[in-house]
Amino acid sequence: MNLSRLNATAATLTKNRTEGSVSPFSGMCATCVDGCVGMCEIGKSAYRGHETIYPQPFGIITTASEKNYPIDYSHFSIMGTAVGAAGIDADSDKAIFPAVNLETRVGRGDGIRLKLPFVIPGIGSTDVAKNNWEGLAIGSALAGTILTIGENVCGMDPQAVFENGRVAGTVDLARRVRLFQEWQRDGCGAIVVQANVEDTRLGVQEYAIRELGVEAVELKWGQGAKDIGGEVKINTLEKAQLLKQRGYVVLPDPEDPAVIAAYRKGAFKEFERHSRIGMVELESFLERVEQLRGAGAKYIFLKTGAYRPADLARAVKFASLAKLDLLTVDGAGGGTGMSPWRMMNEWGIPSVELHSLLYSYCRRLAEKGEYLPAVALAGGFTLEDQIFKGLALGAPFVKLIGMARGPIAAAMVGKTIGRRIHDHRLPVYVERFGGSVEEIFVTATQLKQELGAEAFARVPAGALGLYTYYERLAQGLRQLMCGSRKFALPYIARGDIAALTREAAEISGIDYVMDLDREEADRILEL
Repeated sequence: MNLSRLNATAATLTKNRTEGSVSPFSGMCATCVDGCVGMCEIGKSAYRGHETIYPQPFGIITTASEKNYPIDYSHFSIMGTAVGAAGIDADSDKAIFPAVNLETRVGRGDGIRLKLPFVIPGIGSTDVAKNNWEGLAIGSALAGTILTIGENVCGMDPQAVFENGRVAGTVDLARRVRLFQEWQRDGCGAIVVQANVEDTRLGVQEYAIRELGVEAVELKWGQGAKDIGGEVKINTLEKAQLLKQRGYVVLPDPEDPAVIAAYRKGAFKEFERHSRIGMVELESFLERVEQLRGAGAKYIFLKTGAYRPADLARAVKFASLAKLDLLTVDGAGGGTGMSPWRMMNEWGIPSVELHSLLYSYCRRLAEKGEYLPAVALAGGFTLEDQIFKGLALGAPFVKLIGMARGPIAAAMVGKTIGRRIHDHRLPVYVERFGGSVEEIFVTATQLKQELGAEAFARVPAGALGLYTYYERLAQGLRQLMCGSRKFALPYIARGDIAALTREAAEISGIDYVMDLDREEADRILEL
């Protein structure tokens, strides 16, 4: 079976002419006809070339692989039980799902307190992040979770001020940080500033710590969507030239007279801005961690992507040696920006395999008594059953689940509904719930009571969308945990899930469902 979809996808706005008859190994139409105008990816590449590499339209979409990986989290099933309770009295009147405690802490010392075990990994300079930041920041703050400001935000800010090659002032980064800080409740959650090669050179994290009161920063080794630096599209010549002057790789060269002439003639409408790849070395890594601690960082995280196993081992070991506070490991297949489409589908280790390797590496260090940071898993998580399975697969090391596309979708939907309410253009399937924010968003009444009417009136609909999505995930997760008789997150264990295939069991080390509880079942039958 071919696991990949080739040559035609909504992500690149392409399709096959003979959609019902396609060669499975090439993705081409079974009959490629002279005279076709080129609707498929090959055809579109014949006249738009490298533009066809990226998902489209840029700035209003998030994307994810269409590859059908051999193993995913659906190949595991959650195990419930009829006996006992962990974390609460084994009393039917007490062991009810609303009593499940989803609070957790990550980080050394007192750590960061979270009301829910969720983190949004780095979403940075892309338009889809910037245009939905109000909803993401305020929603995350109200929910008491972690939100990470991704790479290149300062570098992309046309209003940023630089002195001697270092950031001295920024409008966009300051806005993103303060939106979260202004709505943070009870000290729960955190806003994190991430850095890639360019951000480090520009001194972005030091600026955020010194000027914006940021306590948590994150080093970045990549993401699950791609194994190169971040990319965005730039639709003005002036901004493309500005970014090149700031040291970014910009294609085509916006200072080349021939390129300028072609742009002005309309031969192309967008430039590409690319980030550089990092070069990981233990000594420089440890040195950077100490620099950040010296600059005042209270918590230091590392995020890595779906690189080969040796790189995952480096991430685990380096995080241990540096005594970091959180390590996020992002499986292949998804992205929130402009990752090359074929790369997103065809590179990297998928989530279950990567997370299984991660567990084995963490266990190995733990057995030797070495320090381990809290761990977050990312890579395609969207709903509560997947969240439970991720927490179980990586137990006891995994404390958080990272999600980006799901939260962005929730914020975008909330924002759209807010606009439709304002314009009196609600679709029928939404209007049946009412015509106001308080009627449509099921969490609105309680949140208004908690915040007060004046503050609630300032909560954007995008934030309500994210907050309400998180509320659904929280209740669903509580129900699953209650069924497994686990009434707090530390009690979730690998035995709370079973592999549905022998292959999933072999990869993950999770018991195959027909082998689960075999010894205990034998003892019971011999009573």
